[in-house]
Amino acid sequence: MSITSATICAAADQLQGLVGYNAKTGQYIVRFSEDSFGKDVPDDRIVPACEFVWKPLLGNLMTLSRERLQLLIEQNVDDRLQISEPLRLYLRRQDLPEIKAERYLRQPA
Repeated sequence: MSITSATICAAADQLQGLVGYNAKTGQYIVRFSEDSFGKDVPDDRIVPACEFVWKPLLGNLMTLSRERLQLLIEQNVDDRLQISEPLRLYLRRQDLPEIKAERYLRQPA
């Protein structure tokens, strides 16, 4: 099976969990329930992992951020986050530019 940019984007859409920014520690934290962040992470700083990895560029144009994917990898909960082989390949292929796509943010359920 060949891995295409569409496969990589689909894998990014399958990411599980939530990411919150803790301003006190200056770190991103991964949790699997919005309730588990505590009061150190405001509600407006919590986003689904599948949206966290996309950085806005201009309008609806976004880039799939290797830096943000790496932050998720460093949490060492790959299986729970559903970090799959297409995303790992994307991280390894530093010789290719980051994927840019027109997309719309998903609203949390």
